[in-house]
Amino acid sequence: MSIRRLPGTLVNRIAAGEVIERPAAAVKELVENAIDAGARRIDVIAREGGKALIQVTDDGIGMAPGDLALAVERHATSKLPDDDLLAIQSLGFRGEALPSIGAVARLTIVSRPRGADHAALIAVEGGEVAPVGPAAGNPGTRVEVRDLFFATPARLKFLKSLRAEWDAVVDVVERLAMAWPEIAFSVGDGSRTPRRWPASSPLERLSAVLGAEFGANAVPIRAERDGVRLAGHAGLPTLNKGTAAGQYLFVNRRPVRDKLLVGAVRGAYQDLLARDRHPMVALFLEVPGQEVDVNVHPAKTEVRFRDPALVRGMIVSAIKHALAAAGHRASNTVATDTLAALRPAAGIGASGWQPSLAGLTPGAIHLHAAAQAPASAPWGQGMREEAAGYTPAPAPTIPRADLPPAARVEDATAGGPPPDAYPLGAARAQLHGTYIVAETADGIVLVDQHAAHERLVYERLKAALATRDPPRQLLLLPDVVEVGEAAAARLVAAAAEIGRLGLDLEGFGPGAVLVRAVPAALGHPNTRRLVEDLADDLAELGQTLALGERLDAICSTMACHGSVRAGRTLSAAEMNALLRDMEATPHSGQCNHGRPTWVELKRADIERLFGRR
Repeated sequence: MSIRRLPGTLVNRIAAGEVIERPAAAVKELVENAIDAGARRIDVIAREGGKALIQVTDDGIGMAPGDLALAVERHATSKLPDDDLLAIQSLGFRGEALPSIGAVARLTIVSRPRGADHAALIAVEGGEVAPVGPAAGNPGTRVEVRDLFFATPARLKFLKSLRAEWDAVVDVVERLAMAWPEIAFSVGDGSRTPRRWPASSPLERLSAVLGAEFGANAVPIRAERDGVRLAGHAGLPTLNKGTAAGQYLFVNRRPVRDKLLVGAVRGAYQDLLARDRHPMVALFLEVPGQEVDVNVHPAKTEVRFRDPALVRGMIVSAIKHALAAAGHRASNTVATDTLAALRPAAGIGASGWQPSLAGLTPGAIHLHAAAQAPASAPWGQGMREEAAGYTPAPAPTIPRADLPPAARVEDATAGGPPPDAYPLGAARAQLHGTYIVAETADGIVLVDQHAAHERLVYERLKAALATRDPPRQLLLLPDVVEVGEAAAARLVAAAAEIGRLGLDLEGFGPGAVLVRAVPAALGHPNTRRLVEDLADDLAELGQTLALGERLDAICSTMACHGSVRAGRTLSAAEMNALLRDMEATPHSGQCNHGRPTWVELKRADIERLFGRR
């Protein structure tokens, strides 16, 4: 069979399969054209998820009748004046979107240049182009796409539900709205009130799109290196999601889904979140045209960098520095979730709030009084049972008959540092030997002592990595730990890495290791459990992670064994010293697994719980 040229209409339909795979892709191309046209307002309507109608209206520069005729031809564009693919200054540049849409749908374009007396119209149906004619229209351009994929019915079978297609359309508009906050956007289905985003500042636009929670719980990102600039906001680790859907990445204001950038974000949060949780970020990368290739895929969602290591390193470093600067801060969503969990199922009825004590057992609430003591107690020195010279204040006599059995209070709170002297307040009590209650100037703070101390120990171990000889504690009698031949082999092979943290071990016959020293920051850990857990971690990590990531994972395991355990009764000095250490330690708002270490309830929140507000 001889080779022949395919008909133009068929060529356009083939191209449409690459560029316009669903209604949201058509919306993306049309909105990008409007942005390139200098629009200050863009309105999008999508009926039946965009299958029945897509309408994009803008107030841009518009097109003259002669330009309209060229706009629907393949590879005709005004965006490459010098034919240089390394000097792209616009979102679009391939000249494929409009002819591809016209090949599979009924396309109508009405456009009027600024200053022109009237508009012009062109229509394309299934690849057949009608002559340009006069029309009525405001300055700018209105594009209507009806019956998408009517010319390629097989494509319709691969579309998802109307709701899924609508959500994809909204997602496209949201991403472009985040990248162009100076432009007003709206998106609707023509029947209900559309979602609107007026022109605003970058952070206001991010808060409007992603929610007020993001704006209140994100830290600014700013960095520049070798002509590459990074800006945006990164959510606190305690503001996270179960998927990566909350990560918005842009290169030269172009929304992208790039594996390099996603990996950089994951690397920046690797020791702040559990493996099944994902941070919320909105990052905007500005790269010189010669340093990035955006002509990788027809959909323009993938890019390639000339120096990927530079880009990745800058993102990881900028996010880590910004989160470290946030110190002990945790997202306010933690308090919101706590309040939701505290609200009784009975709710507020005509007779007022009626809390239920069902399910509580006698002694369910136990308070360990935090008497007044110096806040600068040596927290890291052994976690003493009681601070030297400290005598608990006598508890006032409480008539127990006046309290229900489930709510008996063993000790009352006593004095302490002024509650407004420190961000995390002054320790007042300990609950269940696990949770510290601190009083602040305008509320209370609840601290998980194990999770908080685990983060503090972890940060100390990471700091030890920067020293050539980290502090270690020699064991008077070395411990022999039986772990099995395979586990022992893994530990011996990684002995040099583990030794950088202060844990000295060596092989001791088949299936055992000899531990000679432990990191000083761990105090007196259970050596056997620590070594067994490290062996399990090494089996899971294998050789797939870089040395730095393996060391971070090992640090996390060691920190868990070296932190104060739940159930340990702490003195007032120890509790206050823990709070002060948290205030001075980066990332102390969450433990190594991404869970919050403390929750703050404002006085107003507490008053709502009791119906006072």
